[in-house]
Amino acid sequence: MTDAEPHPPVTVPGVHDVPDSRLVVEGRLRERLARDAQAQGVLDVAYRTVDTPVGELLVAATEAGVVRLAFAIEGFDSVLDTLARRVSPRVLRAPARLDRLVVELEEYLAGRRLAFDVPVDLRLTSGFRRQVVTRLPEIPYGSTASYAAVARSAGSPRAVRAVGTACATNPLPLVMPCHRVVRSDGAAGRYVGGPEAKVWLLGLERGR
Repeated sequence: MTDAEPHPPVTVPGVHDVPDSRLVVEGRLRERLARDAQAQGVLDVAYRTVDTPVGELLVAATEAGVVRLAFAIEGFDSVLDTLARRVSPRVLRAPARLDRLVVELEEYLAGRRLAFDVPVDLRLTSGFRRQVVTRLPEIPYGSTASYAAVARSAGSPRAVRAVGTACATNPLPLVMPCHRVVRSDGAAGRYVGGPEAKVWLLGLERGR
């Protein structure tokens, strides 16, 4: 007895195109909803994700400016939940509002930009933490400052641990460059995006 020849696989033209077609339709629907929400003034927080050399990032903006930049390690669902709770429940994927930031991110991560010019919305930080965050862009590109030095510049020389907390909770890493804050012994220290990302960013800036 011989084995029967296997039947050739049956294919139906167009079936394998359905998932891709569905994604295209869903993408267009999201774009239309985002445009409509923007036009009607009901889009409070727009967000999108972007692939970068330091991993996938989530970026979000209000009409006032960029309000959040998050690394994947932070958990995007958690970040979106926080935005909905602390800023507005009207959060929608709407890439167009983030176009300018994405261009600046690409330029910075390619070594072609020294600082960000996009407007920022710092409502997710307050008090001493906000003081620290607003001081971060004063650290020159390619340079670093110790946590103690940042504490002094923020007017509270003894608040070294508080500076660490402010950096760890910085809602806009990269834009407000907390990666430039290092330990007094020169070691990179911790970073909201993970130690590898911090080392990579410092290397990028020192390579100019």
